[in-house]
Amino acid sequence: MNALIRIRNAAPVFVIALSLVTAAATTTDVIFSFEEDEGEYADTDLETDMAGNIYGTTVLGGEFGGGTVFELSQTPNGWEHTVLYSFTGGADGGEPYKGVTIDRRGNLYGTAVTGGSGGCEGGCGVVYKLTKSGVTWNQAVIHAFTGGDDGSGPGARVSIDRSGNVYGMAPTGGTYGVGTIYKLHPHAGSWEFQVIHTFTGGDDGATGSAGRMLLHHGRLYGAATAGGMYGSGVVFELTPTPVGEWDFRALYSFHGQPDGSFPYGALLRGPSGKIYGTTYYGGENGIGSVYQLSPSPIGEWDGRVIYSFQTGSDGNSPISNLVRDIAGNLYGTTSEGGLGRGTIFKLTPIGGGQWTESVVHPFQGPPDGGFSYNGMVVDRFGNFYGATVHGGEDDDGCVYKFTP
Repeated sequence: MNALIRIRNAAPVFVIALSLVTAAATTTDVIFSFEEDEGEYADTDLETDMAGNIYGTTVLGGEFGGGTVFELSQTPNGWEHTVLYSFTGGADGGEPYKGVTIDRRGNLYGTAVTGGSGGCEGGCGVVYKLTKSGVTWNQAVIHAFTGGDDGSGPGARVSIDRSGNVYGMAPTGGTYGVGTIYKLHPHAGSWEFQVIHTFTGGDDGATGSAGRMLLHHGRLYGAATAGGMYGSGVVFELTPTPVGEWDFRALYSFHGQPDGSFPYGALLRGPSGKIYGTTYYGGENGIGSVYQLSPSPIGEWDGRVIYSFQTGSDGNSPISNLVRDIAGNLYGTTSEGGLGRGTIFKLTPIGGGQWTESVVHPFQGPPDGGFSYNGMVVDRFGNFYGATVHGGEDDDGCVYKFTP
């Protein structure tokens, strides 16, 4: 598992929903199994383009063993896998976690935890851009972290606004050693780097999550896995000011069990401005939760756990984002539990603020997937896709299609 995850904590509020562990009438099909030269350990969120192509990263494998960026394209004979770039682990970066983000021109952006430059062992990591020229993809490092005030070890997926600015988080480094939030602005053929928040480890949190930050009306929303008023992580908002600075506000501090703790995945914005996410620890049983944050008329945010994972058969330790279908159901994954290799779960609203949980797929391991460290993406055709770090034909990870 990504070393960025390993912390045992705990976390406000109530909840309770029924746990239904029987699978519904859904299908989960492995559409690609990795082999070492194609990449392995797919700890990646997936991205899709308008044509239905799927993009992601593998932490290891590829031509040089430093990980890959890949594309899956659907053909009449099935899915075709292409390695777009193999990392060397040197100046170009190595160990690219959590996938890539597509800009309006079809360029891909991501981060690599190691490589680059700086004083960190193995390099302090990079932010990179992949640009397509004909049938070839060219990689360029747009920022190499130093391990100083700019941060180090970027393992989070980046966000891109309409102007082409790139935003992300580094979990370590910075003035206080517990991470930064940064902006990269394209200017005159190069990139200007700015730290827009330095985590202190206090009420503002520490070690930003691996989830891509939400952009909404020019504001950024994200989570920090630790720190906050109770030491169990925070959800925050960053608002740009007219003078180019950013105002940071902690929207919610997790309390620890029975509330959530260690919010590692990305946030989902739902109806009425509500925010949903998962925590790796906390909940009533200390093995993870799904939470909801609701804005109040006076500008504060109310938080509550809408599901606490039970004994493991329903899944436990989620580190994923959530996705929502048109009926308002929420879907996510757990890294463990079920049959021992994680699950895909569904939360169904039943009125009165309560939800029921059902396991719609327990991962079984080869040739099925195993150990999902990420959630799913929904393409414009309504298809759900996800990745697992193990499982598949050779147990080197796979990409699956889930049909609710």
